[in-house]
Amino acid sequence: MKVNGKRLRALVLFGLLLGASTAPSAHADWVAALSERVARIDAETAGELGVYIKRLGEPAVLDHQAQRAWYLASTIKVPVAIVLLQMVEAGELSLDEELELAATDYVDGAGDLIWQPPGGRYTLGTLLEKMIRNSDSTATDMLIRRIGEDELNRRIKASVAPEGFQPFTTILQVRYDAYGELHPSVRQLSNMDIIRLKTAAPGAERLRALLDRLLVDAKALQAPSIEAAFERYYQRGLNSGTLTAYGRMLERLVSGELLTPTHTRLLLDHMQNITTGSTRIQAGLPAGTDFAQKTGTQIARACNMGIIEPDTDAPVIVTACAEKFDSLRQAEAALARLGQALRDAALLD
Repeated sequence: MKVNGKRLRALVLFGLLLGASTAPSAHADWVAALSERVARIDAETAGELGVYIKRLGEPAVLDHQAQRAWYLASTIKVPVAIVLLQMVEAGELSLDEELELAATDYVDGAGDLIWQPPGGRYTLGTLLEKMIRNSDSTATDMLIRRIGEDELNRRIKASVAPEGFQPFTTILQVRYDAYGELHPSVRQLSNMDIIRLKTAAPGAERLRALLDRLLVDAKALQAPSIEAAFERYYQRGLNSGTLTAYGRMLERLVSGELLTPTHTRLLLDHMQNITTGSTRIQAGLPAGTDFAQKTGTQIARACNMGIIEPDTDAPVIVTACAEKFDSLRQAEAALARLGQALRDAALLD
């Protein structure tokens, strides 16, 4: 449960929103009702919750801490996919092009490529599918390296999201940067060393494993724990963005502004068939609701972004992140409650 100051701030925010909605507007009703629910969910969940909701074709927007930066975790994989497909449309790449899986490509995280032997060849189309449907981090880094990290960020700013996103890196670089907040010699570790760290239990056991690998004393660490190191990393702003910017990107995607109809459909199909989203917003939506989505998870961070009923005349954009919660289960429960609130709101009618 949050402290009284946090609860009071949420209630004051709702009061302001409610007061602003008193002018006659058929579209403001759902914003007022949902703002109350979102403020309550935030107040009753440890940490912070940010939410952006918009139904296409309407001016009304729900903005609950949506204009501040949030660490986006694996949800960066959607803009990576958009840039990849834009390059395909420009004739610069082909989804049939093959990349060879190298031993240096492996990254800890979801997906099955980490378990495949090196030397296998995978098309860009297959890597795209794995990146979105299975949140495969090895596939993601292979695609980012093919695009080029600098080129990826340049194209995102030029044609995907002109503002609101901070620079994106490879998933492996996230590990080096975050663990590097503990000790500079982390940069000497191989990608397989990083993967072995993940096999240790979170917390003190993983920290001991890192100390053993680096051959340094705990007194030499620049942060007291892995959790503290990741918090320091998040403050750098890498792989972060506003929920508003992410929501506008999804709006442009579903409206056909970013990709051709064929590639828009391809990406939305992948997003509608992800394997990682059943315990978050989707858990609160009516059974059978189409939800093209992407999740992201990191230490004390969880996000869920998507488009509800993308094939209808009025799809609903929702972007949400939670941070500094006590447990991932708690964050997922808050996101599921957000799904329930969306289910009960008039905007899904």
